[in-house]
Amino acid sequence: MEAGFVGIDLGTSSVKLILMDEKGQIARTVSKEYPISFPKPGWSEQNPEDWYAQSVAGLKELIAGNEDKLRGISFGGQMHGLVCLDASDAVIRPAILWNDGRTMKECEYLNGTIGRDVVSAETGNIAFAGFTAPKLLWMKENEPELFGKIAKIMLPKDYLAYRLSGVHATDVSDASGMLLFDVKNRKWSDKMSEICNVKKEWLAQIFESYEVIGTLKPELAKELGVSSDVKVIAGAGDNAAAAVGTGTVGNGDCNISLGTSGTIFISSDTYSVDPQNALHSFAHANGKYHLMGCMLSAASCNQWWMGDILRDKDFAAAQAEIKELGKNHVYYLPYLMGERSPHNDPEARAAFVGMSMDTSRADMLQAVYEGVSFGIRDSFEVAKASGIRIERTKICGGGAKSPLWRRIMANVLNITVDSIESEEGPALGGAMLAAVGCGVFSSVEDAASKIVKVIGSVEPEPELAGLYEERYQSFRKIYPALKPIYPQL
Repeated sequence: MEAGFVGIDLGTSSVKLILMDEKGQIARTVSKEYPISFPKPGWSEQNPEDWYAQSVAGLKELIAGNEDKLRGISFGGQMHGLVCLDASDAVIRPAILWNDGRTMKECEYLNGTIGRDVVSAETGNIAFAGFTAPKLLWMKENEPELFGKIAKIMLPKDYLAYRLSGVHATDVSDASGMLLFDVKNRKWSDKMSEICNVKKEWLAQIFESYEVIGTLKPELAKELGVSSDVKVIAGAGDNAAAAVGTGTVGNGDCNISLGTSGTIFISSDTYSVDPQNALHSFAHANGKYHLMGCMLSAASCNQWWMGDILRDKDFAAAQAEIKELGKNHVYYLPYLMGERSPHNDPEARAAFVGMSMDTSRADMLQAVYEGVSFGIRDSFEVAKASGIRIERTKICGGGAKSPLWRRIMANVLNITVDSIESEEGPALGGAMLAAVGCGVFSSVEDAASKIVKVIGSVEPEPELAGLYEERYQSFRKIYPALKPIYPQL
């Protein structure tokens, strides 16, 4: 290895770090877990210090023996989380995460009182419960003393970058999910800052995802045993970073991520907003744009059902019991944490529908995989209605390792699903952005063309796709039927 580049994927349950060489080969991977807390129903928080401590511990383990080769570090990170620092750089309160649903009242204020048209015109998006700006309004209303101490606000990966470099920075893709950012013009929205009582000095300097924000702090470089010239590159929100890691950087390219959350990510050379604002319109890590649908619970539904409910960790054996696709009589709504795209309903909850005395454990598990796939299709349909034509997609995330789930997804969407050689997703995207920032590749597209390789494809099967078409039309009727009940729950 002549030069090493680290990609840090700051996830919801763990941080994953990879060391990549200048040719795009992954030399080593390290993961470190940290806790998540749910103080009240629908709330989701973490301690930012845990992110830093585990990331530094992971870095030491990752680069051991290659300290002199390290050239750059970049990130993919969980989006939308609110980290607040006071004037002495101390964290004011636990970070409020992307899947936190406490801001329903604030979203109603932004979308109703201020107006969806105003918010969308300023940011390209409307207010969703997980976004950052509604969290600030919630703090102002519910924790005024803490709100009054704010000197800086940050997103999760940007807090980590700040601890590594001392630079208060963010990138365009992650900033896009704050509802304080003018996506079209890639700058902060003065109007949204005013609406949300955000002072300009709280906001970070904006960078493109592949730009260098600074170098490692000398004391940290010494602790790690590396040069203080190691560059820190801005990085991207996890979905944009995953898109880089899967080579989803060309106009019309698509990627589906089956991680804790589920996303359908459509790369675009131009800025656009769908009429219903059901999809997010964000800046992409390659200097351009993307549309994205995000469901809050995807592979986490599998973890919940298999791990928490059935207490069974043998996922492969359980999947082997699923014998026939397209004819399951059980439906599953995947709304464990409420739902974002396209329903924007924090009160929505998961449900199994259609069980009978002959329903088996395998039927229930199959319904989970199908329900998540149908949830992805909900956003896919919005994209199609906007005139976007998608004939194939890449797939990544923990759920993408399942051949069964890939087959279900290909037939539910009726498109080709491509698997790639590396399944490192946001971590690989972060390492690629670091390499671009350090000048190894001329652009994000150049890095993707040389590093990302498709190794397998699942084609839709006409008969099975037809069966899933019928089932999807039934699935899409269940949420509207249950929606009036959710507030009572």
